[in-house]
Amino acid sequence: MSKKTDDFRDYRNKMNKKILLNNNKVIKRLFNLDTNTYMDGALSSKTKEMLGLVSSMVLRCDDCIKYHLEKCFEKNVTEEELFEIFSVANIVGGTIVIPHLRRAVEYWDELKENQK
Repeated sequence: MSKKTDDFRDYRNKMNKKILLNNNKVIKRLFNLDTNTYMDGALSSKTKEMLGLVSSMVLRCDDCIKYHLEKCFEKNVTEEELFEIFSVANIVGGTIVIPHLRRAVEYWDELKENQK
């Protein structure tokens, strides 16, 4: 793994554990809703992750983009599909999304490199 992907995963896991240790019912339910939202249903989990990636790009949340990129990678989203996702995000979000597109492509390349 690259340092960038390891650092992202480690930080996310560490902070999620710390947050959940506080045993706040609302936060625990929110985390549970998030988990259940991306499970297979009328839409496949792959489709839902692609939707999550578009939404994250439009909202310009780099942590969310990385998370959904990883999930899309795990779900075998192709590069052709990925760039269509990017196209939708940039049309909906406008040119302000372009810097996030650059970082998303960079992170995707790291995910591919780590697979080798």
